[in-house]
Amino acid sequence: MNKARILWVDDEIEFLEPHILFLREKGYEVETASNADDGLELIKQSNFDLVLLDEMMPGKDGLTALTEIKKFRPGLPVIMITKNEEESLMEDAIGAQITDYLTKPVNPSQILIAAKKILESRDISQKKLTRDYTQELNKLTMQLMSPLSPDDWIEMYLKLTTWDVELDSVGDKNLREIVHNQRRECNVEFGKYVERNYADWVNSSEENRPTLSNDVIKQFVYPELSEGKKVVFVVIDCMRLDQWLALEKFFYDFYTIEKFYHFSILPTATPYSRNAIFSGLFPSELEQRYPEMWAQGEDDDYSRNRNESELMYDQLRLLGLKLKKEPRYSKIINVEEGRQLERDLNSYLDTPLLSIVVNFVDILAHSRSDLPILKEIAPDEASYRSLTSSWFEHSSIYNIFKKLAKEDVTIIITSDHGSIRCMRGTKVLGDRETSTNLRYKYGRNLKVDSKHAFIITDPLECKLPKRNFNINYIIAKEDYYFVYPTNYHKYLAYYRDSFQHGGISMEEMILPVIKLQPK
Repeated sequence: MNKARILWVDDEIEFLEPHILFLREKGYEVETASNADDGLELIKQSNFDLVLLDEMMPGKDGLTALTEIKKFRPGLPVIMITKNEEESLMEDAIGAQITDYLTKPVNPSQILIAAKKILESRDISQKKLTRDYTQELNKLTMQLMSPLSPDDWIEMYLKLTTWDVELDSVGDKNLREIVHNQRRECNVEFGKYVERNYADWVNSSEENRPTLSNDVIKQFVYPELSEGKKVVFVVIDCMRLDQWLALEKFFYDFYTIEKFYHFSILPTATPYSRNAIFSGLFPSELEQRYPEMWAQGEDDDYSRNRNESELMYDQLRLLGLKLKKEPRYSKIINVEEGRQLERDLNSYLDTPLLSIVVNFVDILAHSRSDLPILKEIAPDEASYRSLTSSWFEHSSIYNIFKKLAKEDVTIIITSDHGSIRCMRGTKVLGDRETSTNLRYKYGRNLKVDSKHAFIITDPLECKLPKRNFNINYIIAKEDYYFVYPTNYHKYLAYYRDSFQHGGISMEEMILPVIKLQPK
């Protein structure tokens, strides 16, 4: 590795020789200047990694020199060294973008620590992360060999996701690849786990299963309402755990945050999972109670999710909750709808419960498949998170949350399902009536490799709509997507590297439930 180059500018530089020798012994290359003008000239002529700059010098002082340095080397780190401890001076220096400051007299160890913090922190952090992750990944590998509970899977997914988000600031491609491979290995086992246990989950009581989509209202919203609290319930369609972790920082100043989790029902698609949230029912129960919702037609957000407000009201009524005013509901699909809700928010808060559905993240996932420019902007999970974060920061939704922070409300945020970046296609056979979804299908006599999909021959066993007597479901596992043999290679290439949902993966099924209380 090349030595880091340090320039030390001080009018008493000759008295600092022991410090300079100490830095050189520690592997740094150090050059000196006895006044600001000479220091500026050296910076213009040569590349330095760090400047140590005395604040009090004859002629041009340190603050003036700092301003000039930032004009032609804005990214060059500068440590200001000063005898003056006045707060106003430090504010001026910080405003002029110093990286750090030290107060005289300084000893060699102080200088070394400050230099290491700036010059080697990234490398030190990377080495520590590599060491920590290697140990933890070995533990995860061993854990996969033993029986796991739903809580174990949540903990495992949270670890992997947290590491993934942390790696955004490190930029180590090799380490990210290791974590990605571990995630893929975990998803293989998670698919097998869900396939073995899902039928038992949906046929068990709440106490004997993990929290599922249809338990969310009862477990998180109903208790708040029954205590007389005003609740705002927000469903961000298609929001993964890593996307929430990228958004969480925007809430720190306004709210106290509690995190819980639930598992999406299958298929992990809006018509099934979001209807289950609002109704408190499994899809087969929903079909029985509201048969018109499951008339023949495609499974899309518009045809199957029109009655969420009514479903919520019915669920609360069946839970025995009598609200003084009917709950309010708002679905935000575009920018103008978000702005409208922001403008009218006070009028929506005249009821004990306001439900908000936000569709942007789902639209983003679908649009990425169709618009090459979006795939350029968000080529991987890290950039996909970043894009989600950028949208939220500048959205009316964020403004709504900031306004709600001034109200006496409890906010519950969750998602109906996540998404997964699909990298592998698998062939599927079915007739013309088969549904067109990429991560799940229903139809007659569907055939697919059982290693790549959960095959459900009896829909009612998994609480899915039966529709007709011969129907069966297939649900993709891991990062597979379904492709018909006709024009196989064309569609294999077209949908490869797209974010999809409907299948079985940790990303699609394990979802955060966030409880926010205004500070």
